[in-house]
Amino acid sequence: MPFLNKLQLWADEHPYDTAVVVGNARRTWADLRDAASVLARDAKATTILAERNSVDFVERYVAAVSGERRCAVLDPEWPEALIDEVSLRLVDAPATGRKKPGGAEPTGLPAGTLVDGDPTTTFLVGLTSGTTAMPKAFTRSRRSWQVSFDASIAFFGLTRQDRTLAPGPLSASLNLYALSECLYAGAAFHTLESFDVGDAHAAISHDGITRLVLVPTMLRLLSERGLAGGVDASGVRSIICAGSKLDARTLEAARRWAPNAAIFEYYGASELSFVSGTELPADQPLDAGGTGIGSPFPGVELKILDDAGQPLPDGEHGNICVRSGMVSNGYLWGDDGHALRCLDGWYTVGDQGFVKNGILNMLGRQSDMIITAGKNVYPHEVELALASVPGIDTAIAAGAPDDIRGQKVVAGVVPAYGAVTATQLRTGLDGLLARDKRPVQYYVLSELPMTDRGKISRNVLLDWIKNHDPRAVPLG
Repeated sequence: MPFLNKLQLWADEHPYDTAVVVGNARRTWADLRDAASVLARDAKATTILAERNSVDFVERYVAAVSGERRCAVLDPEWPEALIDEVSLRLVDAPATGRKKPGGAEPTGLPAGTLVDGDPTTTFLVGLTSGTTAMPKAFTRSRRSWQVSFDASIAFFGLTRQDRTLAPGPLSASLNLYALSECLYAGAAFHTLESFDVGDAHAAISHDGITRLVLVPTMLRLLSERGLAGGVDASGVRSIICAGSKLDARTLEAARRWAPNAAIFEYYGASELSFVSGTELPADQPLDAGGTGIGSPFPGVELKILDDAGQPLPDGEHGNICVRSGMVSNGYLWGDDGHALRCLDGWYTVGDQGFVKNGILNMLGRQSDMIITAGKNVYPHEVELALASVPGIDTAIAAGAPDDIRGQKVVAGVVPAYGAVTATQLRTGLDGLLARDKRPVQYYVLSELPMTDRGKISRNVLLDWIKNHDPRAVPLG
């Protein structure tokens, strides 16, 4: 992995400084190096980790990528049968990257050696979320993450003096990357055994946290409850968010709760790594709303191409395509030809967007697009606008069958407090969303529509509407 040489350096230079904290457990740089070195003696060519956050997880992860070994991190919340099936496939899957003479799989340097292997070799097998079927498996080279580290450390301003809290599961790529980035940079990394608002607030208050890495839903919870409970976040200097665009309510709460923090948001994909990003400095006014998600990330070239690979002019939407040294190697399995694609040297995962005045605007997946009366509408754009309406906690939009329009835009909303009316929603969208993109029917949701694997689903929303489910009540 592209952080082991650095870990050895930090263990030599700062052996007793804190490297990792998980809940109440702590490891210094020397502790982490020594524990991982022992584990590396028996590490296999491929290690599979499917467990919750712990310092043991961190030690095994470090050992698992020593030399030219590779690691696959699975979501421990997956059904046991799915974990078993994925694990069997991973054991049988060939390694990618450089091969040893005779075609043997690379098994690394001498046992117990914590050094980075050849940059071209695979160190990580990433897996998609697996919401409806067997997740796709893709691979990352050591070089791709070192390039990513150098770019993200510079963009986010990470220093050795920072203390990063990423309170989510390490099985999620956002948090696993944050851990790895901190090990590379020599900065202390904190996480929780499981996400808990009170535990996160305690870490911020008592551990000197200067940096948060989290998804928008977590940021809203921490900010709003922190404000209500008087939790001091003035020492937080940067907040880094990914997963979805920040809405106005979350931005405003975060700014009030952590007034000295620069707020970063970025767009990326597991197979592409970073694509674009933006920073809102602490002393600048909020500019919420819209679909803009920043300029190309350092080291990334960005173009909007049509399905034939032809460039599109500014303002016209198409495939978001990149060229960078951070792109993954491709898939071990699951490539259906519509996921990671290469269009004349430019890579895309099918996300749609457009560039205007140098800013990338994210619209969503092409497969999610609603065609209503000949107009293309992306649910993501509708959801962002609805989430900015006062009194709305979250929103989800979808395309329902319609005899006249082909499809019609419908939306479900979860109120933040009290009751909500259709008139309130329609009025709230003025200036936020073009009239031909607005929902024709609204529903108040008692809960978000989820799959049995815990993912928000537009198809489940449509099923609720079709079957008159009491969890989706129509607004007049």
